[in-house]
Amino acid sequence: MPAEIFGADYVFLPKEEILRFGEIEKMARLLVGLGVQKLRLTGGEPLLRRELPVLVAMLRKIEGVEDIAMTTNGTRLIQHAAALKEAGLDRVTVSLDAIDAEIFAQMNGIGAKPYRIIKGIDEALKVGLGVKINVVVQKAVNESEVIPMVQLARERKIPVRFIEFMDTGTTNQWKLDQVVPSAELLARIQQEVALVPIAAKHVGETATRYGVEGEDGFEVGFISSVTKPFCQACNRMRLSADGKLYACLFAADGLDVKEAIRSGEWEALESRVQEFWGKRDARYSMLRAEGVTQDKPEMSYIGG
Repeated sequence: MPAEIFGADYVFLPKEEILRFGEIEKMARLLVGLGVQKLRLTGGEPLLRRELPVLVAMLRKIEGVEDIAMTTNGTRLIQHAAALKEAGLDRVTVSLDAIDAEIFAQMNGIGAKPYRIIKGIDEALKVGLGVKINVVVQKAVNESEVIPMVQLARERKIPVRFIEFMDTGTTNQWKLDQVVPSAELLARIQQEVALVPIAAKHVGETATRYGVEGEDGFEVGFISSVTKPFCQACNRMRLSADGKLYACLFAADGLDVKEAIRSGEWEALESRVQEFWGKRDARYSMLRAEGVTQDKPEMSYIGG
């Protein structure tokens, strides 16, 4: 959420426009009834939501939920990790694009310090949460941080994912020549670490993963949605804070479900969701390669 966009004068949504915890829980129950097994809390920054562990505990009670994860920038993880674990959170994905303080400040735009994020990672590990690190790599900005990030993850025996710089929204001023292809990153890392491929665990897995023989826990993964789009295998649905369902990270429009949730029209809503999912045809990452452009929501709105 760039400071120049989301500064002190930015007008955010009124509280009444945002889904309440009970409404999120009810929508999650509906989706789990339709086959969803994994839930993820993302943002923006989910830890800005007050009493988030309460929501986690509510979601944990839903029969059929196999995994609850959260994506966070990690700035508040130190103080919240224990409560989230106790509430039933299984794991966290921490966005950390650099260890070097100057490079990190250049990329995050919020004045956070990398050492605080790393302390949050260590606290999450201490309380028993699974931890994964996400790194967005931007050419000539944080390429020098790739090997240090691999070393940080290897020391802690956790996965690290390198994500190709994507054109989510417009505020990141994306250009194709700023993308560092995953194949190039893999070649660099293999000069330092003897990586071997790891088979996919499930259908729709977004990352190509590698590990080191004899080293459990540590993995290096690559999410290559620019150079190797995987739209045809995508099985993710997103619920925005203001009550819209999206079938694609790059979708300009979503299915508004807020009023149906608030009026209790569950049978009709279930049919609408099934129809919405069945008719999805979003494949923006593939269309990008054909030169197609479209309006897209910001990552801070739709989440990762």
